[in-house]
Amino acid sequence: MTALRLAFAFTASVACVTAAAAAPVRDFDLPAGNLGTALTQLGRQAGLSISVADAGLWRRPVPPLKGRMAPREAIARLLRGIDARIVEIDAQTFRIVALARPAPGAAVRPSSPPRTTGSDESPIIVTASKRDIRLRDYPGMASVLDGKDLAFGGERGTESILSRLASVSSTHLGAGRNKLFIRGIADSSFTGPTQATVGQYLGDIRLNYNAPDPDLRLYDVASVEVLEGPQGTLYGAGSLGGIIRIVGNAPRLDTTEASVSAGVSATQHGDPSGDLGGMVNLPLSPHIALRAVGYGITDGGYIDDVLRGKHNINRTDVYGGRVTLRIDPGDGWTIDLGGIAQDTHGDDSQYADRDLPPLSRASRIGQGFGGQYRLGQVVVSKQWDGLRLLSSTGYIHQQLTERYDASLPDGPLRIFRQHNDTRLFTTENRLSRPMQDGFGWVLGFSYIDNRTRLDRSLGAPEEPLPVTGVTNRIREVTGYGEVSKLLFGALTVTVGGRYTHAKLTGSGNDMLPTHALAFAGTTASRTESSFLPSVSISTTPLDKLTFYARFQEGFRPGGLAIDSGYVRRFRNDRVATLETGLRYGTPGRDTVDFSASGSYTRWKNIQADFIDESGLPSTDNIGNGRIWSVSATAGWQPIPGLRADVGFTFNDSRVTEPSPAYYVAIARANQMAHFDFASDGTLRPLSDEAIAAAKMSRIPNVARFAARVGLDYRTRLGDGMDLRVGGYARYIGKSRLGIGPVLGEAQGDYLDTALSMRIGRPQLGFTLTLTNLTDSIGNRFALGTPFNTGRSDQITPLRPRTIRLGVDAAF
Repeated sequence: MTALRLAFAFTASVACVTAAAAAPVRDFDLPAGNLGTALTQLGRQAGLSISVADAGLWRRPVPPLKGRMAPREAIARLLRGIDARIVEIDAQTFRIVALARPAPGAAVRPSSPPRTTGSDESPIIVTASKRDIRLRDYPGMASVLDGKDLAFGGERGTESILSRLASVSSTHLGAGRNKLFIRGIADSSFTGPTQATVGQYLGDIRLNYNAPDPDLRLYDVASVEVLEGPQGTLYGAGSLGGIIRIVGNAPRLDTTEASVSAGVSATQHGDPSGDLGGMVNLPLSPHIALRAVGYGITDGGYIDDVLRGKHNINRTDVYGGRVTLRIDPGDGWTIDLGGIAQDTHGDDSQYADRDLPPLSRASRIGQGFGGQYRLGQVVVSKQWDGLRLLSSTGYIHQQLTERYDASLPDGPLRIFRQHNDTRLFTTENRLSRPMQDGFGWVLGFSYIDNRTRLDRSLGAPEEPLPVTGVTNRIREVTGYGEVSKLLFGALTVTVGGRYTHAKLTGSGNDMLPTHALAFAGTTASRTESSFLPSVSISTTPLDKLTFYARFQEGFRPGGLAIDSGYVRRFRNDRVATLETGLRYGTPGRDTVDFSASGSYTRWKNIQADFIDESGLPSTDNIGNGRIWSVSATAGWQPIPGLRADVGFTFNDSRVTEPSPAYYVAIARANQMAHFDFASDGTLRPLSDEAIAAAKMSRIPNVARFAARVGLDYRTRLGDGMDLRVGGYARYIGKSRLGIGPVLGEAQGDYLDTALSMRIGRPQLGFTLTLTNLTDSIGNRFALGTPFNTGRSDQITPLRPRTIRLGVDAAF
């Protein structure tokens, strides 16, 4: 409570401080020309960073400017007669944002502004901070991935993000079925009642709650931001490991444009693949524009089933689209109405048996899967000088149906079917002030209503019988705030807090009457409240060099899980992380850039999965643990157009204080010494072997070590032709499938590689991409069906060597 009081006292004191230092006036002498050139010269004369968010404004004509005035006044004079506004990031950083479509005849074809280097170029902004903080000032490990880079060589959804960062990992059950992890925060291999450890967002709308990664395709995306470590203050429950935020390209009010990309692929040892995606932007009036994206991808199979005599069984198809209608009524208001639809269908699972010929397995039943994802959203924003109001509301419906081969050796055919139906309503309203004159803040309120129904059946393939399922519902009401203050010199202190009150309800589905009666009390509703404080400090003692330290917490609410046909509660879990790090330079802007961080995390009441007595995955609190993490990235641009980068992450995670329930699971799995519960609730007796096995368990799915090396080269060939060549090699170290000996199968320890080339003009180009250059098999994930766990050595191989020929065009 002492720390809590200090946090509140500090927040209150900082909130009462105001900085009113006036910006110095300067002499300006700018000739007539276009807006882009004028702003570049103004920025150099005043030592400012000024970016133009809409390239359509870059060539707008401006009159000469001469006189002595403040820099902001000079920018405002240049914008007279142009429908644009000034967004002040801080005293030295400004953005120019278009308000409405220019007058007829004034619009021009969008063109990319000339690239410069060093301080003349606009800064990279971390919009996931919820108040637009420059990357160099963000007190934490953050990555901002350019959308064009993610699509280079062929769009691959979440896989494009994984290939560029060593700190982000995933399970590999298949598209739309996976769970994502950042750093060493991972809980399980299955999609169950536990909430995700990574928060996923499209703009300001949460994509999921306790459902898997929808694996939305990243066509027409401006950027993807990844914040590492707990983000409880700003993002609440389910951000234990960090967040991934996708920023789509907004509708443009001043330009009609379209683009298309297509490719065909050939996979060694497998079937061919194809992909097609397109975008169109249509101004419907001076204040309304529509932007629509559509795509279809088919990934050919490469796994053979020797028992059923079938080849390339694991074909996957993904079809979807995204549409946004932007209304700009003026006076700083913007309204976005949007929707997403994506369907995923997999003919069969993508696992193989290690003891059979490469890329083959022996299963008695097809194990296909299918997913549907729907999202509708309304986002309203209002921009004043120095203040921004944003209200976002979304409704998500996500479904996933999975089939597993549950046949016992020499027994009859059995199929296990699981259907996960999730409905999420989320709304958030916040008011923010970016850092100006050394002071910035954000205040917000949010409400979430999430209901997940998990239905299961087991039995003959023609007519499996229902088995116990579970329905979980949670309603969260949250208030949060964060404030930053430049105290003295270059030292900035940020303090925040988030208070959440949640109501949880749940019930068992298709329970036997005796089970339902015995566990009626388990399903009763209950409430949980949580306060998450945060504090960070950062300083920039030298130009481009930033040091920071931060303390942050995160949590996940509890819920109901199924254990051997019974419904049982599991409690909420919580992490607290201390982190320190440094950052030098800006990636892609400076000759040399690097960042590094080290963190220590305590994880209480870890929610994790294990195999119950019936052979099905279940969830419980397995105890407390700790995680040490070290990660670093570096980049080098020896000559213009050539950049090399390297990154690595190291995680050391352990379950340090196993719970009695976990001891039971360990003993059951290994058939160790007899045990039972005494009248006082203590466990007796357990063998030393069982206790040792529990304490030695590593937290699953996250490799102890991962590293990445990348290279990117761009040059102008002449006559408007450009050449770009890029490639990477990514090593994923060893990890474990899950908690405990039964789920202790080793996975990881493989190398992923790719090489891409594009030649052409901005309006038309051709690409050649080669993935898995060494045609290695590897083991991305050690699970195909949980019913064979412990009886066979399952692996999930990499897609074999694949070559793709692609074309892209812009109009």
